[in-house]
Amino acid sequence: MAIFFGLLFINAQNTFNIKGKVIDFHDKVPLKGAEITLGKSTQLSDENGNFAFKAVKKGNYTLLATHPDCNSFSKEISVNKDLEVTVQLEHHIADIETITLHAANKNASTIIVKTLGRSEIERNSTENLGNILSGISGVGALKSGNNVAKPIIHGLYGSRVPIINNGVKMAEQEWGVEHAPNIDVNQFDHVDVIKGAAALKYGSDAIGGVVVLEPAILKRKDTLQGSVNLSGISNGRGLGLAINILKTWKNGWAIKTAGGFKKLGDLKAPDYYLQNTGLQNNSFGFTVQNNTYLQGISFDYSTTNQEIGIYRGSDLGNLEDFYKAITTKIPIYQREFSYKIENPKQDVQHHIAKISAFKRFDQLGKISVDYNFQYNHRKEYDVRRGELAQIPSLDLELFTNQFNINDLIERENWSLETGIDLKYQFNYSTPETQARRLVPNYNQYAGGIYSVLKYRFSPEFNAEASLRYDVTKFNVKKWYDLNVWESLYAADFSKFYVKTEGNRVFTKPDLVYKNLSFNAGLQFTPSQHFGVKLNYAKVGRTPNIAELFADGLHHSAAIIEVGNLGMKNEDGHQFNINFELKPPIFENFSLNVNPYLFLTKNFITEVPTRIQNTIRGVFPVWSYQQINAEIFGFDVDAEVKFNNFLQYRGNFSYVNGQDKTNDKPLILMVPTNFANSLEFNNEKWRNIYFKVQQQTYLQQKRFPVFNPTINIFENGEQVEKTLDLSTPPSTYTLWGLQTGFDFSKNFSAGVNVTNLFNLNYKDYLNRMRYFSYEMGRNVIFHIKYNF
Repeated sequence: MAIFFGLLFINAQNTFNIKGKVIDFHDKVPLKGAEITLGKSTQLSDENGNFAFKAVKKGNYTLLATHPDCNSFSKEISVNKDLEVTVQLEHHIADIETITLHAANKNASTIIVKTLGRSEIERNSTENLGNILSGISGVGALKSGNNVAKPIIHGLYGSRVPIINNGVKMAEQEWGVEHAPNIDVNQFDHVDVIKGAAALKYGSDAIGGVVVLEPAILKRKDTLQGSVNLSGISNGRGLGLAINILKTWKNGWAIKTAGGFKKLGDLKAPDYYLQNTGLQNNSFGFTVQNNTYLQGISFDYSTTNQEIGIYRGSDLGNLEDFYKAITTKIPIYQREFSYKIENPKQDVQHHIAKISAFKRFDQLGKISVDYNFQYNHRKEYDVRRGELAQIPSLDLELFTNQFNINDLIERENWSLETGIDLKYQFNYSTPETQARRLVPNYNQYAGGIYSVLKYRFSPEFNAEASLRYDVTKFNVKKWYDLNVWESLYAADFSKFYVKTEGNRVFTKPDLVYKNLSFNAGLQFTPSQHFGVKLNYAKVGRTPNIAELFADGLHHSAAIIEVGNLGMKNEDGHQFNINFELKPPIFENFSLNVNPYLFLTKNFITEVPTRIQNTIRGVFPVWSYQQINAEIFGFDVDAEVKFNNFLQYRGNFSYVNGQDKTNDKPLILMVPTNFANSLEFNNEKWRNIYFKVQQQTYLQQKRFPVFNPTINIFENGEQVEKTLDLSTPPSTYTLWGLQTGFDFSKNFSAGVNVTNLFNLNYKDYLNRMRYFSYEMGRNVIFHIKYNF
């Protein structure tokens, strides 16, 4: 018996039990159905991620774990006692969804996001960013001609709507109403528009919203692919070219390059050519990266170069011509079609160099570090004579350094994202223009810290809160006219005074602004048929350099701008609600309604105040002012899928802006508008699609009145005339068509027609509407080769 029990004891010491748990690496969620192999035995993890092996003989083994959409996990273990093992798998598909705003925030966040996908970008590859986004409900475009367009979200634009280019916050003299974003949309996979001030991660100045341009996620596999998209453009007799080439390796290395070219001649209104409205634009981008799930590093460089003609009829030399231009249907300046770009024009270069890296830690989460350098060189040419014609009237160089460190910790029911932003910016305005500097030389130092917490109480109920604190400092060198300084600023800002030379005063303003912003949001989805998002944000925004110091003729905008050194921080409260309805009686129908309200103190607005006749011509004077304001409105989006091939989409937008200080409407609010489209698409029939779309803008009935009187000569006699600079254009409806198909495995073609019926109309948000009609019919044919 002693020998028998001794043998049992020896055998027991040679077998052991192993139990463990399989979890997702980044959020620690248990993974069900993982296959765990130990020697010749295999187990599946249960719904809690648990697995167990019993009576495992003593020895050395390889523990192998696999799960769909995950990298396999293997570990050498020595079995000489009972063991407990935790297996963390790299869940790639889930990771891709969480790192893109496009997927994560649309589905599981209180942020309200609308997205333009890759197919929509390709169909409109020759359009600029502002015009493409204007098809989204609640989004418009502030224009200076058709080639210069800035996005407007819920009535707000410029510095209040930052643009994020592949993680880089664009710094490109964005305060200018006629400064088009230096973006080639063809280099991105999708564009997300965040409505409202909820995304504090991108800055406290994002009061209107954020435009986020995301490149495609590069897959880890050995492949070479690319595309060439060639477009012909009827209006402007232009050409567009976009090339993308990508080489990836299974080990995580990737090299991507992209380039674009676009050239247009004079655009054409239905009845005449728009003199000097040509465009030449080229872009280039390059990326090299090595990314795995656990860590990665990337270097990105991109550049754009734009030469944009400004409509010749907007630069007028006397009051008589100015009055005639805004009261007649026939342009003062006309010529036959030409590709020549003359003065007035813009010549803008923008460069971005970025290096970024990340590493995932078991407990600390994903830590990312990004540094980018931007160089923006803007030259604007006025109509001047002699040697001055070759010298820009405005010549600005902007150097921007930005640094961000971010930590994202994700768990099963919550995530916490914390980061620090640092920025140094230097602006140089050369005196060689021999014209008054519109904005002065300055140094800007800025720092911000933010934290975003998301918590999931249940699959139906999510909450989100964020907090951000920013400090901004301006060191400025600025000349003032003596009478302006003494009448407006000498009493309150004497500490900035340096010296007086003749009738000019030299100053060195040193300004510091501090802002605390926060937001809180809830998402409740009680069923698949109904969901609601509610978001509140307390926001603060620092005035930009033009709002503080603009002083002179802005040639390409054809206005004189005047800033105010006494500007304070904007301070406001914003409410956003989004209702999503999918009635059970009609499963293929969805409806989204987004009402919003913005109450703000010290709101900065730019309004016309007078007409000034200068030696360079006649121009309206627009002055920056601070008021109390209220903006409210709502967006509606509807979608019906009749079957697998036919789909209807419609949207409606209304915005109401009121100057509470002066009891009058805010200027440049997007008119009430609605759009409808019907699309047929069949992937089995060579991916053919056909889309008809309509967009209607009603006449803006709410506008501030500024109709100055002027004295001009008619038939040798001086007469008094009233300039109607206020009344918005009439209601108009535009129709368009899109169609295309794949005519082989690698080739596809399409046609896009805008302003189908060649309608004469004017856009209230186009600063050139006083001088001409909008562009007429445009037919764009494109052919694409994929390899």
